[in-house]
Formats: sequence, C-alpha cells, structure tokens
Amino acid sequence: KPENEFNHISSCDTAKEMWDLLEVTYEGTNQVKESKISMLVHEYELFLMHDNECISDMFTRFTRIVNSLKNIGKSYSNQELIRKILRCLSRSWTPKVTAIEEAKDLSTLPLEQLLGSLMMHETSMKSHEHVDAKKKKTIALRAS
Repeated sequence: KPENEFNHISSCDTAKEMWDLLEVTYEGTNQVKESKISMLVHEYELFLMHDNECISDMFTRFTRIVNSLKNIGKSYSNQELIRKILRCLSRSWTPKVTAIEEAKDLSTLPLEQLLGSLMMHETSMKSHEHVDAKKKKTIALRAS
C-alpha cells in the first residue's frame, strides 16, 4: 500500500536512502538476487521434458524459467536456448533432433520456428500412434 511505503521511507534523509530502501524492499539484497539466480540457473540446467508432456507445455515451463532469469539479469543467447531445448527432449525425439541439427543453422534458427517444427512433429507422431493402435485392434479382432 502507498501509505505503508511512505511510512517506510519517511525516516530517510536523502532520495538515495529512499531509493536504496525501496530497492531492497522490492528486489531484495544482492545476496537474495544471487540466490534467486543460482536457483533458477540450476532449474534451467536440469530442465528436461517430462514423460507424456506435450511440446507446448514443456515450452511454457522452459519460457517461464528463461523469463524469470532474464528479469533478474541473467540471459542466454538464442542459440543457447535452441540447443538447450534440443537437449532436454526425451529419447523418442532423437531422430527429429538429429534432423534439425543437420538441416538447420542453429545460430540463426528462431525459437518460434523450432517450437513450430517440434509441434508439427509431435502431431505427426500422435497420428502414427493412433494409426498403429487401430491396426493392432484390427489384428486382435481378426485373431479372435
């Protein structure tokens, strides 16, 4: 609340003191910032796609971490983000990852284009799974 902020800073003698007090109040000390960065970098480094997670959900989680890092002063190049996403995908994605790495210039590939390519591949994989399931069902019915 504004009145609380006023009470909080009214004892300060200079604008600098006020600013410093507000900065610590809202952003935390450098120690707190470093701790947040460390925690988020750790989360970024260990980031993996969950089993049965769709690409868009995985990308949303990834973007949340990257944006949080960016907001506190830690950012990654587009190429680093692309490579990280390709590394975090589950094993079933290996052929697609290899195809992307061979066909695309990862230094210039926009993140959105990678996302689109992965989502398109995911749709294709789901379609094939559906067809395979139908075939198995048909074979099972014929066998009975």
